[in-house]
Amino acid sequence: MKVSRLFIVLTLTSVFISCDEKKEEQPITPQIQPKKKLIKKVAKSWDSLNKNNVEAFFTEYEKKNKETKVIIKTDYGNIKLRLYNDTPIHRANFIFLTKIKYFDKTVFYRVAKNFVIQGGNSDEYDAMKHRYKYGNYLMKPEFRANRKHKYGALAAAREWKNNPDKLSSPFEFYIVQNRKGAHHLNNEHTVFGEVISGWETIDKISKLETDVKEWPLVDVNMKVEILD
Repeated sequence: MKVSRLFIVLTLTSVFISCDEKKEEQPITPQIQPKKKLIKKVAKSWDSLNKNNVEAFFTEYEKKNKETKVIIKTDYGNIKLRLYNDTPIHRANFIFLTKIKYFDKTVFYRVAKNFVIQGGNSDEYDAMKHRYKYGNYLMKPEFRANRKHKYGALAAAREWKNNPDKLSSPFEFYIVQNRKGAHHLNNEHTVFGEVISGWETIDKISKLETDVKEWPLVDVNMKVEILD
């Protein structure tokens, strides 16, 4: 059964898991010695991703995870992408989700011919579990004057209603399939990468038959891997 647009919205506003502070107990000492105080362990802001530490987490994460090239594998062929270094939070987020294999549990769930193909969602429990684990966090936009919605642009999906700050979904992305681009979306969605090969795969997916909600009648499963 396909996920409704309402369900997707709900999943983006679900509960989050906070990073609780833990106390580290010292060994019990003989009574003849002074008792040692409990030492309070202070967690660094980037230790565990949740909706309250997104920028701190990915700022630290991107320092140690410099990859910029990934490949999306589908039954219709492969799509190679280059991620931009000047959108560091979005780049690091995509690399993070790739490494924890989140995308491998998702599909291209929207095909709008002559516009975009959109992926990163699923009606599978495993995909929803990852969202709940990290608190359905959102990301601040990283608009850049030189990053436009050209043909093959990779951009982050987002909610348009009740989202004045234009916060990005970390989980859902789209690729511009229109040869002329989709420039009406410039400075509305963050463009954080581009296609470097696999144009024929994009075209094949764009021609698939869909239901009234633009979800392909046959699921387009994906597997995303790091290249470099």
